[in-house]
Order: sequence, then C-alpha cells, then structure tokens
Amino acid sequence: MLYRLFFYVDVCAGELNAHIPEQFNGVYQAAETPDKSAPASAPARVDIYDYFNILEAPVAGGTWLQKPEFPSPSEILPDPHASTTIVDVSSEDIKPNKVEGSYADHEEYLSTQYDFLREDSIRPLRDAVVQVRKDPWLDEAQYPHNTSIGIYEPVYITAMVFSPRGLATRVAFSLSRVKKLVRWSQSKRLVTGTLVALSPADDCFQTQCILATVAARPLSALEQNPPEIDLFFARPDEIHLDPMKKWIMVESRSSFFEASRHTLMALQHLKREPFPLSEHLVDVQPQVDPPEYILENPFTDISSLVALEESKSFENVDILHNWPGGSSHGLDKSQSAALKRILSKRLAIVQGPPGTGKTYVSVVALKILLANMKKGDPPIVVTCQTNHALDQILRHVAEFEPSFIRLGGRSKDQDKIKARTLYNVRSNMSQPRSLGSRKAQAMCAIRELTKKMQMLLLPLEVNKPPLTHKLLTELGLITEEQARSLEDESQEAMGVTADTPGIEMEQWLGRNLVPCHRSIGPDDFGFEFEEEDFELEQLKELEAEVVAQDDDDIEALKGPHTLLCDNFTGRGAFMTDHEVKQLITKTQDLTCIPSSHRGAIYNYFQRESKRILRADFRKFARKYEDAVLDRRIGQWEEDHRILKDQRVIGMTTTGLSKYRALISSLKPRIVLVEEAAETLEPPVTAACVPSLQHLILVGDHQQLRPHLSVREFEKEPYRFNLSLFERMVNNGVEFDALRRQRRMKPEIRRLLGSIYGKELQDHPSVTDLSNRPPVEGMGGIDSFFFTHEWLESHDANMSAINIMEADMIVGFVNYLIWNGIEPAKITILTFYNGQRKAILKQIRNHAELRMHEYFNVVTVDSYQGEENDIVLLSLVRSNDRYKIGFLSVVNRVCVALSRAKRGFYIFGNGEMLAAESETWAYVVEALCGKKRKKDIPTTGPKLRIGYRLPLECINHQRKTFIKGPSAPDVLKNPNEVSAYWDQNNGGCDLKCSDILPCGHTCMLGCHPFEHDRINCTQKCLKTLDCQHQCSAICMDPCKCDRCDRRGNNGERSLLKPPPRNAAYNPAARTVPPSPQYQAPHYYGNAAPGATSIGGRGKVNLTITELQSLVQADKKSGTSGSSIE
Repeated sequence: MLYRLFFYVDVCAGELNAHIPEQFNGVYQAAETPDKSAPASAPARVDIYDYFNILEAPVAGGTWLQKPEFPSPSEILPDPHASTTIVDVSSEDIKPNKVEGSYADHEEYLSTQYDFLREDSIRPLRDAVVQVRKDPWLDEAQYPHNTSIGIYEPVYITAMVFSPRGLATRVAFSLSRVKKLVRWSQSKRLVTGTLVALSPADDCFQTQCILATVAARPLSALEQNPPEIDLFFARPDEIHLDPMKKWIMVESRSSFFEASRHTLMALQHLKREPFPLSEHLVDVQPQVDPPEYILENPFTDISSLVALEESKSFENVDILHNWPGGSSHGLDKSQSAALKRILSKRLAIVQGPPGTGKTYVSVVALKILLANMKKGDPPIVVTCQTNHALDQILRHVAEFEPSFIRLGGRSKDQDKIKARTLYNVRSNMSQPRSLGSRKAQAMCAIRELTKKMQMLLLPLEVNKPPLTHKLLTELGLITEEQARSLEDESQEAMGVTADTPGIEMEQWLGRNLVPCHRSIGPDDFGFEFEEEDFELEQLKELEAEVVAQDDDDIEALKGPHTLLCDNFTGRGAFMTDHEVKQLITKTQDLTCIPSSHRGAIYNYFQRESKRILRADFRKFARKYEDAVLDRRIGQWEEDHRILKDQRVIGMTTTGLSKYRALISSLKPRIVLVEEAAETLEPPVTAACVPSLQHLILVGDHQQLRPHLSVREFEKEPYRFNLSLFERMVNNGVEFDALRRQRRMKPEIRRLLGSIYGKELQDHPSVTDLSNRPPVEGMGGIDSFFFTHEWLESHDANMSAINIMEADMIVGFVNYLIWNGIEPAKITILTFYNGQRKAILKQIRNHAELRMHEYFNVVTVDSYQGEENDIVLLSLVRSNDRYKIGFLSVVNRVCVALSRAKRGFYIFGNGEMLAAESETWAYVVEALCGKKRKKDIPTTGPKLRIGYRLPLECINHQRKTFIKGPSAPDVLKNPNEVSAYWDQNNGGCDLKCSDILPCGHTCMLGCHPFEHDRINCTQKCLKTLDCQHQCSAICMDPCKCDRCDRRGNNGERSLLKPPPRNAAYNPAARTVPPSPQYQAPHYYGNAAPGATSIGGRGKVNLTITELQSLVQADKKSGTSGSSIE
C-alpha cells in the first residue's frame, strides 16, 4: 500500500467528475483544505508518521520488500491457462528455516521468515479457490475435508458503509451451498479479519478473483435471513457497486490471515531500520552480554526479594559481580539463576518445565525492573501468545504496580484488568481537543469524502427514481438534443410536475419500466443447524486483535451507510450493447425509438452509469483509504501521550505487531515475552524495535510448539514450527532452566521422565497430603491408565473419535462427582476436537451430569499453562493400522501428562501406544513400576495400568473394578453386573438398606451421598385428603388419579373425555342418527328444527344429542361454541 499521507485533501483541490456537482445542485462544494502541517510538538508524533512513510523509501533487497499488505489476486488464483489439477505452486520458492547455524545476513533471515509466513497465511485460501475452480458447483461438504472450504452463493452487494475504520461493502449471502443453518455465535465462519475471495458467479474463479477481509460480523445482521456481513476490499480499485451482480464467495476456515498481516509488515520495516540483537537472532552468537543500561550501572535494588528487615543489604547490589546466594531471597537455586539471567543478559532465555513457576519468576523480575526505573524511563513491554496468559501476568503486576495499561484484545478479567485497557483509560481521561490535530483533520476529510461519495451513489440508492436524463447527459451517455427530446415529450403529458425526478424517463419507457428488487431472498430449504465449533475460543483470541475495543466496537462498524438497489429495470426485446450504441448514435430524437427497444436501451444506460460511477467512486476510495490511515496515526499520537507515562504495557504478540508503530514511538528498551516457546518466530522478531536493549524470553520448548496453517511447513526440510526460543536453545545460546516443580504429585510427575529425565525435582509441597489429598473414591490410586481395545471412528470433519471411550470417561466423571468432587475441579483433556464434542454431547445427555452448569472439556492444544486437581485424558486412537496421529508428538504429550495436581487418569489403547511411541512406552513402564523405584507410589498397588478401573467404596472400603460404561444385555458372568457404570451408584456392589426420609427403604446400591439428595422413584405411600392412596411416585407432587378423573367433588363424568381438538369436528367424529329416525342429508343450512353449533361447522342434531354434547363440552372445558 502507498501511504500518501495528507494528500487526501486533493479531494477538495481537484474536481473529479466536475459534472456531478452540477447534477446534484451544487452539493459538491469544496471543503476547507486541512492544514497539511499538522502540529507535531512531540517527537513521537513524527515517529509514528515516519513509521508508515518509511515503507516508501527505496531499500536494497529482494522482491519480498515490495509485496503489498494484502495478497494480490495472482497470488490466489492460478494461471487461467494452467491445468486445473491442484499442484504446489509455491513451496519451491520457500527457503527452509535454519534450524542449526546462522543466516548469511539480515536479508536472508528476514526474507525467509517473511516468505514462509506469507505463504502459510494465504495458501489455504489458494487451495480452496483451486478446488472450487476445479469443481464449481459442488456443495460445501462435497469438497475435500482438508481444504476446510466455506462457500457462499449467491452473494449480492447491499450497501456501502462509511466507517472511520475504512470503507466497507455490505453483502448479503445464501447458505444454499452450506446446506446447514449456522449458529453464528458458536461458529468460526467468516470471523472478523478472515480473508475471502470473490468471483462473479458466472465466472467462478476461472479468470476473475477479488480479495477482501471481513470487516465486521454483527450477530444481529448474521441472524437475518439472508445473513449479512461487511467486507473491506483489499484495494480501492477492486471495489464494486452493482447491487444486481451475483457473486460467489469462498473462505478457508483453517487459516486466519489477519493474525499474520501486521507481522508481515513489521518484517518489512525491520529491513529499513536498525535491527537490535541480530547478533543472536541472525548470527546465533552463543555468548550473551548484559544490556547497555546495566553495563552503565550494574547496581540494582533487589530488596523486593527479601523481608523488610533484610532489605537494606539488597538495595544496591552489583548483579553482574555480586549476585546474592543462599536462601534468604526465598527462591530455589534454579529460580535464583534464572532471575539473575533475566536481569543481567540482553537476550535472557529461561526454560520453565510444567509447574516450575516460570510466571512467578517473570513477575519477580518485573517487580525488580520496575523498582529500578527512573523518571522518564520508557515503559516495559509485556507480551504473551494468548489473552489468558496476558491477563494472568497483568493480574500479578496489578498487585504492586497500578500504572499499567493493556492494549487490544479481549480481557475476561472484569475486575483489575478491564479498567486498565487503553479504551477505558482513554475514556476516563480528559484530553484536550485540537481542531488542527492530525486526527481531527483526518476525521474532517472522512466526513467530507463520505458526503461526496454518498452523493455519487444517489442514482443507485434504494427507493430512488429511475436514472434521469440529466444524469445520462452529464455522464456522456446521451446528447443534449436527445435529452431535450425526452423533455419535450414529458411536457406534453397532462398533470405531470416538471420537476419530478426521473419523470421524463418514466414517460419515455412507459410499461417497459418495471420495479427491480434485491435479487436475494431468504433461505428456506429446511436445513438443520450446523454443529457448534467448540474450538471457537481460540479463534476469538485472534479475532479480538483485529478490532479491539481500543479502536472501535468489535461487533459492528460505526458510520453512515447507503443502501444500494437498481430500483427499476427495463423490459422488452433483447439488444446487444453494440446494437444499442448504433441505435442511439443515429437517433437524436429518442421518442422515435420503437417502444419495444426502450427497455433494453435503459438497461444499457444503467450498466454504463454503474461503470462510470464506479470509476469515480474508486478515485474517492483511494483518498478515503489515506484518510483512514491518517486517522489511525492521529489516534496513536494521542494514545502516545497516555502510554508514555505508564510503567508497564501489556499486549499479545499479535497485538504487538499491530501496534508496533505506537510501541516504537515509546522507545521501550525492555520487552518480556511469556509463552515464548509457543509463539512463532516472526512475531517475536517483530518485538525488536530500534530502541530495544533487553529481550526476555520465558517458555518451555518441550511443551507445545507454534501452530501453522500449512502442515507441510512443520516437517522437514522447513521446520518453521520452531520458535525463536527453541532455535536459540538448539544453537547453544545461553539459557537457564527451572528445576523444581510445585504442581504434580510425584506419581504423576514420574510420567515425564522420558522428556525431562532426572532434572525435574519435586517441591516438598506436592508430597504434603494436606496440599495434595488422595482422590475420593479411588483408594489411594491417584494415577491409572485404563487400557482398552475399543476401535476409533471419525466424525463428519474427519476428526478421530472413540464413543465407547467417551462413555467410559463420562461414567467416571459421574462417579467422581457422586464422591463429592466439584465438577470445576475436573478437566477432561483430549487430543482431538471431535472427541471433545463427543464427550460434551454425552455429558449433556447424561441424566445426572446435565444438571451441572459447567464442565471443563478441552483439547490439549488449548490447555498449556493450565492445571486442575483431577485430569482425565482421552487418547482416542485405537485401530488395527497402529496409527497414533497427534499422540506421537512429544510436545503435545508433555502438556497432556503435566496438567494434573492430585489425580491423573488415562484412557486409551495402551498396548498400541507403547508399540508405536517411545514416550508412551516409558509411561506404560512407569505405571507398571519398572522405572525409578523411589517414584513408585507408596499407597495402593504398584501396578497402575489395566483393563479394569479400580475403585474403592468410601463406606465399606470394598474394591470394584469397572470394565465398561454399560452392561451387555446378556452377562456371561452374572457376578460382573457391578463392573459397569450403569450399575454403580458411586460405591460398591452392596445394597443400601437404609431408610429414606420419605419412609421407603433405599432402592440404590451402596452410595457415598446423603439420602436426602435421592429422588425416590418408588410408589408414594401417602393417603390423601380424599382418602385415596396417592398415585404418583414418591419424588413427584402427590395426586389422585381417581379424583382427577371424577373432578374436584369425586363425581364421575358420564362421558369419556373426547379426543383432543376433535369434539365438534365432523371430519373426526360422526354423530349417529336416532334409531327411530334416518337423518336426511342437508347441504348448507341446518335442517328444520335442528340446532347449529357455531364455530365448529354445521352439524345437524336432535335435541337429545345436543344435550349430551353440551355436557361433554362443559367437562372438556372447550370454548368458542355458541348455541343459536
């Protein structure tokens, strides 16, 4: 994009289509020209302005430096003349990641990261477009599952939205190719920031492709029928206006372009500015020096580490040469070494295995860094991969530092963090308004441009008259003489007001002019609802960064809008454009043109008018784009004044790239990156702003790696799923690791032996039974691998599921809750989203569990950094091909094995996993007691794996061994009836013989819960006031069926109750005639002497028959009858 800042005022200086103001009675008046020399008293204002202008500067380097912000159509649509066979068109151009060794120079490093990230963000859409181009008319479900295609047709433009965020096009679309209704609040479809491709429906990507991003998806608009969304076209020259043109729209639901867009621009910036720490990032220099500001003064106040009485001796410590030892500071040895590295190395890398307190060490370091800040020092930047982790660390910061601000994103913390978002802080501050500020001038230009563009769209606005002859004259479509011929004809008409807009055209067209409405109607195909996407939360993390509340409302675009419609169209004989041109060229008196040709001529005028107006509109749109950019710069210049006085600024890594111009203007020297090993390298590289002196990376490369959209890039030779953290560690760059874990019981921690070896040690707190009590109902067995051979299957999205395993886990959850464990203290983990959905579905359908509001059922990929008291792990995979999929990825397995604090239970095919994975083989051997003897549990049996899950009744300490979710219809061994969840009440196989509060003997087996919680399903024993025995079951309100049938006074009704809604329906019942009298057939009116029942149709009855029916009517309570 060319950032032609402040040149949008040319809208006023130049006269695009000078004829347009004349047509609209001078509404197009030149606006006051804003002052191009907007005040820039603070250097930061110049910095932010120059940050965007720097991309205009020529720089030596490859073609990647000139690539546009948004991909071009040629990057998405293959050569129209090429074969439609799907081929890899880009991989040969992507250079592999340098996993080992250094890059040649900055150019090679930055271009490699840029090219891979761009391809990863756009290839999924390209693949989707190629599939649709190959088979244009398939329904969405008929395309290959790995392309994750979302296809919408037809799509029509309905409005233009003039938002301060940009010029948006509102489109309505059909779900006819989706063949499902969509619960938009639970769907990943068309989330804000998604890159979509559009093509005319009659072309279907054969030759044409236009790109846009989803600007807004307000639920109120999506829940309409047809649904609507707002789009930002990638380039002003690609904006379309025709409300009658039919489009097809395609998205890839497996990628999210917006997450990479700002990082790509940041990498281009890095080539044009100083690149701090490149000696490590590019040259992989292993020795790391102290930051410059520490070299200048290594004496640091670290007194916050110790108690007040010892603080004096820690207020001025030379951290380079005299780091305190011992335990007075409350840190273990590995934490102390990590803290020293954080404070004293310009690239500080700290590995924190599960439960070792890496966030705690980060917070301690932040407290010391803040204590040593001087007045005028720039704020410290804290960034994390996820909003959840960011909120977590900022909550800690808030305990000792009130002067912090959170940028962007979606904070769930309504207490401390929400009040400190930039939006809320800005809203609560009184800022001086300057009419000459950059933002004010930009807003002025946006308003002026909006007026002009809305005037330009008047001929296409909904509920407007036909195109006027004056407009056609000004557009050069007809001559002055032809226009006068229409005026003369109109003046001859009687009773017509001469100044009525479009009346001349109406008169000339007559019956050949017909109303034209929007071409898209509501979908009414009887579709079922699409299944909710339970992984939506992860995508909302990204969506929130696109439109944070710091900018505008995330739901809807603000600003005026213009609804578009053709309003009228012509009918009559078909004519080609060439024939129309010939006819109007040789005919100066348009009234001489035959009536049958006039409709085709009007349609030609309409098409040409749209073409001309579109060209003019695009010229304004380019000015509008520049004004929008300048408004953003102006807003950030105002935000700079707020942020420069803060001491900590927090944002996600995606937000850091987005706000990089604003952050650079603050000239920060310290950046702390949490979850650094889970973050792609380019967003962390983007944190290297020119002023950076000190980069702190905290994470664990043994846990989850970054996620890529293109799986090919995770494999050899590319390996782009390595974080900067892991690449530095692999290349021998200095780092420290935390060693003492404070989360897992030792019998759970031992399962990580193949990953961390003997380095991971236990803190005394995890062996304390008051901190980690045994799991209730398990008899001291706090870890177990329930192995089975139930075969897996796949859901509609080809995600692996195992229904029997899901049933087994749900039954276990119910058992644990019956034994007094709160649902919130149980997490069900799985590697597959399909299994997650299956488990949730089973829970919702479970008679006992559905009464609880919340269950934590999550995928492993979304649970890093989390923990819970009890974790149940569903492994899913069980097949005769010995394929284990995600379970072979050690980093994922590491996360799965390390989330539980006091109870961890695995469900899966242990034999198959042990055969296919060294990591799982180690887990199985450890659970068999074949590894380190000191880690073998001292309670319960040594063997912790088997085909039956061992339980222990808390009432009788009897063992029960569960082998499946429900007992088969025929048991081979009747004694095994208690070996299934559906026969277990939370205890053992003994019967409960206690008396319930209602007086019945308890009908359940042994159970751990109180009797007053039981719904007794035995017949009620009470005698009612009517002296009859209650006919309800004990748990229900008492009732007497005999009295209910007789009425309140016990009197029997004479007649049986009539069938519902059929008492007087002649089609549903027949009134037999009297035996002495054969009823004649009457049509229309009642027979003489017969009675007509109103409101039920005409029924001819004798008086006796009528009386019987009236009694029945009274008993049944039927209303609406009248006796005439």
